[in-house]
Amino acid sequence: MIRFAIAFAGQGSQSVGMMAGFAVMPVVQRTFEEASDILKFDIWKLAVEGPVEIQNQTVNTQPLMLSAGVATFRAWQEMGGRAPTFFAGHSVGEYTALVAAGALSFADALPLVRLRAQAMQDAVPEGTGGIAAVLGLDAEQVRAVCVEAAKGEVLEAVNLNSPGQIVIAGHRTAVERGMMLAKARGAKRTLMLPMSVPSHCALMKPAAVKLAIALKTVNCSVPVIPVIQNADVSVFAVSDRIKKALVEQLYRPVRWTETIQAIALGGATAVVECVPGKVLTGLNKRIDASLDCRAVSDTTTLVAAIDATR
Repeated sequence: MIRFAIAFAGQGSQSVGMMAGFAVMPVVQRTFEEASDILKFDIWKLAVEGPVEIQNQTVNTQPLMLSAGVATFRAWQEMGGRAPTFFAGHSVGEYTALVAAGALSFADALPLVRLRAQAMQDAVPEGTGGIAAVLGLDAEQVRAVCVEAAKGEVLEAVNLNSPGQIVIAGHRTAVERGMMLAKARGAKRTLMLPMSVPSHCALMKPAAVKLAIALKTVNCSVPVIPVIQNADVSVFAVSDRIKKALVEQLYRPVRWTETIQAIALGGATAVVECVPGKVLTGLNKRIDASLDCRAVSDTTTLVAAIDATR
């Protein structure tokens, strides 16, 4: 029987109309109705109609991605999809993975990620932080760039997405210096990302304090399927250690390249991206070309992925 992983994308994979390919599935509609009741606004309308500027606000994006991921995974289950060998999630996608694995309830996770998003937004004044992609340099080269370009400010490699694709974040002026230096060091391209929150760097430590307080009141169980968590590329079976990893994830890098490598080393031969979009699938193919990497974006691709992992 094939060993495979299900992966959930995070912020940046949202798009207007993202759930249209699942609109006919009652389980998806029920999941979004549940989310709307918990959040007190129509999150299905946000997914289908936007507008994009509202959808892209961090406090909306994070619960939207959680809802989309949980709805897609419930559709997977209803259509007869097997349980994976591993779960993983990129940044806020890790919360989706923990819900799918039975460690967090959907009802607890939704307000938690909304609080997380608000705490991240509040941690850094608008316009102070920046986040940018650096293409064509390896992780060590990018870390060296960050050290040199920081000049007393925060600048860190925060998303180790795939070989040759690293995201840097910190103070906006430091990010701008880092982009210039990376180009001078041979980067093929640098791109400032349209996000005001410099995720996964030291500037997020105030947000981590708020998240830690909120997590004290949230019930967390041992996952029924291993979840490879971002900050340590590790699987934890103790509630307090899972919560600690969620807190640390806010100000430590997302080690996605190592996560996919760990999945492959664990014997998996396929990775299914279980949120509409293809961001992770592109990264996963670059990390390990031997993996069968699939994106589920509608009922047709859902059925194909289920058949491929039987």
